Amino acid sequence: MLQVHPENPQPRTIKTVVEHLRRGAVIIYPTDTIYGLGCDIFQHRAIERICHIKKIDPHKAQLSFICYDLSHLSDFCKQLSRATYRLLREHLPGPYTFILPASKQVPKILHNKKDTIGLRVPNNNIAREIVRELGHPILSASLAGEAVEDYTDPEIMHENFMNEVDIVIDGGIGGTVPSTVIDCTGDEPGLIRAGAGAWIQ
Repeated sequence: MLQVHPENPQPRTIKTVVEHLRRGAVIIYPTDTIYGLGCDIFQHRAIERICHIKKIDPHKAQLSFICYDLSHLSDFCKQLSRATYRLLREHLPGPYTFILPASKQVPKILHNKKDTIGLRVPNNNIAREIVRELGHPILSASLAGEAVEDYTDPEIMHENFMNEVDIVIDGGIGGTVPSTVIDCTGDEPGLIRAGAGAWIQ
């Protein structure tokens, strides 16, 4: 388990995490909502490991890309309308996941039937610094458990997942409410899941 300062993440520790991600590691890390399982989006075996932990099919999974900002948008999403781009700028960084049309640069293992991806820019310095150091997004899947402590307390997460993940990042006690999910693939944005981010239509 690695302890990382939530406001001022130690650069050396962030580099250590990124070195492991580049070698195919799976990590547990904090976001601005609940803790997540993460890996490098280009490490297929790591993606398969996350899906195995979550007991889901990669092609049916609801997995998100964690980005540092919106600069990678054109790499992994098809061209967006001005209204959609403005919506993202208004709400990110923040506790939102936006469902967007996926581009061909999204790894094939992550393509679902709808050809969409979930995009997040969490308001969390640890998550964003990991992505900034890596140079491209990380894949994210939310953690879940029978008790709140299973997915909020890093020490308990370490005990529960020490044989399934490579690193647990302790960035403090996590939240209990997931991100708000907004579908931006239709004519108008639509609420899929109410969560930590306020949404008024």
